[in-house]
Amino acid sequence: MEETISLQDIFHTLKKRVGLIVSTTVAAIIIAAVISFFMLTPMYQATTQILVNQQNTQAQQVTTSEIQTNLQLINTYSEIIKSPAILDIVVDELDLDLTAAQLAGKIAVSNANNSQIVSVSVQDANHAVATDVVNTIANVFKEEVTDLMNVDNVNILSPAMHSENPAPVSPNKTLNMAIAAVLGLMVGVGIAFLLEYLDTTVKTEKDIEDLLDLPVIGLVSPIVEKDLQQPAARRRR
Repeated sequence: MEETISLQDIFHTLKKRVGLIVSTTVAAIIIAAVISFFMLTPMYQATTQILVNQQNTQAQQVTTSEIQTNLQLINTYSEIIKSPAILDIVVDELDLDLTAAQLAGKIAVSNANNSQIVSVSVQDANHAVATDVVNTIANVFKEEVTDLMNVDNVNILSPAMHSENPAPVSPNKTLNMAIAAVLGLMVGVGIAFLLEYLDTTVKTEKDIEDLLDLPVIGLVSPIVEKDLQQPAARRRR
């Protein structure tokens, strides 16, 4: 016998297990809130921008091909910034308790809209440390890239600034709780349908019709205990 599920059955199951679904969703939100507010370490980000041009004797003679060459070198500059040639000097200058590889994991280098501007960002649990590190990286890169790439036109456009009340970039508490709510809702609905599928008890006449594929022609009404006591009381009188 082929079983089909109607929309009415789905709504009935959701209504029947609404308490379970709500409880699962609320529990997921609470767990995400506890983890986000009390267990995850806030991370702060500091960013600086560097403009890099190839060596040029006269700025007026910059051609389109030279600009294109500079754009193609952006990836090279990104790798240089995260290389030990730069980061070892940064670690020594700031006396960081990190290796160059560990520091590289905190650094993100990007180039927006195919421009010649390189954005360098550093994340750390301490905003002041992140600011000092990213500014030192920019300064060291400006000094070292002259020898590494024969480039003498490097400008730091916007050094990172210290802030008294910086906002952490992670964790995103609201986003974490929203994701947890969706996951909790999905888990709750899944459990509700699983319990309904595993529940094979016969409770209504419709269950009998579905099980036997036969129409119900009669019902036996339930007898309440007080209804049985009333005739006995009459007989005693």
